Amino acid sequence: MPDGLPVEDLLRELAPQVLGALMRRYHGLDACEDAVQEALLDAAVQWGRVPGAASGTASGTASGTASATASGTASRVPENPRGWLITVATRRLTDMLRSDGARRRRESAVFLATPPALLVDPPAVPAADDSLALLFMCCHPALSPSSAVALTLRAVGGLGTGEIARAFGVSEATIGQRISRAKALVRDSGARFTLPSPGSGERAERLRIVMQVLYLVFNEGYVATAGSSLDRVDLASEGIRLARLLRRLVPSDAGVAALVALMLLTEARRPARVSASGELIPLLEQDRSLWDAALIAEGCSLVASALRSSRALGPYQIQAAIAAVHDEAASVAETDWAEVLALYSLLDTVAPSPAATLGRAVAVAQVHGAAAGLSVLASVATDPAMTRNHRLYAVRAQLHEMAGSVPAAVSDYRVAVGYATNMAERRYLQRRLASLAELAAGTAKSRQHQFFALPVKWSRMGR
Repeated sequence: MPDGLPVEDLLRELAPQVLGALMRRYHGLDACEDAVQEALLDAAVQWGRVPGAASGTASGTASGTASATASGTASRVPENPRGWLITVATRRLTDMLRSDGARRRRESAVFLATPPALLVDPPAVPAADDSLALLFMCCHPALSPSSAVALTLRAVGGLGTGEIARAFGVSEATIGQRISRAKALVRDSGARFTLPSPGSGERAERLRIVMQVLYLVFNEGYVATAGSSLDRVDLASEGIRLARLLRRLVPSDAGVAALVALMLLTEARRPARVSASGELIPLLEQDRSLWDAALIAEGCSLVASALRSSRALGPYQIQAAIAAVHDEAASVAETDWAEVLALYSLLDTVAPSPAATLGRAVAVAQVHGAAAGLSVLASVATDPAMTRNHRLYAVRAQLHEMAGSVPAAVSDYRVAVGYATNMAERRYLQRRLASLAELAAGTAKSRQHQFFALPVKWSRMGR
């Protein structure tokens, strides 16, 4: 075990490797995943035993297991924790098969197919390949984005159903059903636990879907779709962790490096994004001294590396470059808006989407004035994907406010408040609406207000 790595973190790191090892040999995502979860539970008890914890579980007899002290206090982690987990998970799997009389023949096949040495020693196939194949399977094209996210967090992230349910603010039963349906779709699709050939179009497309799913995880954590809190820190952290894992699996892919950079540069602003009252603080109003300098430095380094090694610029490279321009500016006044505009224009060409157009409209307004920005927004105002999206109305309200068109800004803020489902965003919009409504009534003096704030969730506009 790496020095100082907590047992919980070690288990989360090993979970996809162990599940991948079982999937490669035995197939059957449902049964393999259940067996791995039981092995992880055994390990949590055996390796991180607290005083008074019970001993002598079935897994304790596995070769290489942790040995408990006489007092029942914390036992050591085995020398080969991955092999230990594979051993226990395999035994759990065979127990499951044994309990079903109709599967006795499959049980025999499992024993015959597995050399005893492989139950303890790591399999010949590299663990990284297994983890990548597992990611590809969890993000199968047959799955909806929400199903792929849930299955990925469960199988690759090692999160329990309850943890995933709490992260998304839905019932555990809902998440359980979503995961079950996802497993059934993967099974019925005939998907095999293999990787598409390197350099093939299929591999590139599957990797694109994996990146999109991981960005969905991060985005939901950075700005929750609904609820009283602006964000869900644990979910955003898991998105970053899984993106780092993906980068280790495909270290030469510039798009993956850019995805990690984008997450880090965005995450760096978290400490300055919420007021003491729980209200959103817009980007241009944030105290930049609170931003995480270490994350910014790492993110900017990754962006530079990704841009140097890119054969062609993709959406993550461009978005990460935009984030870097903002994060490297010491103040709003020092932001290079001309460069931001050039990057958004490129993004709107490489990966056109209503969200990209929203960002370009803001940059245009900063460089050429509010009227020019409003002209850009007109091109997406009738897009079906945006007609009920509060960000369209919020950005348009802020541009109207910038232009001095208070009645139009008030009208758009009212619509934005009605569509906003995140309470932190809604509180910010309500405050702006109340301030402008008072101004429109002639009870307050006009004042200039810095604009643009709401984070744009690029991935929500895609798959």
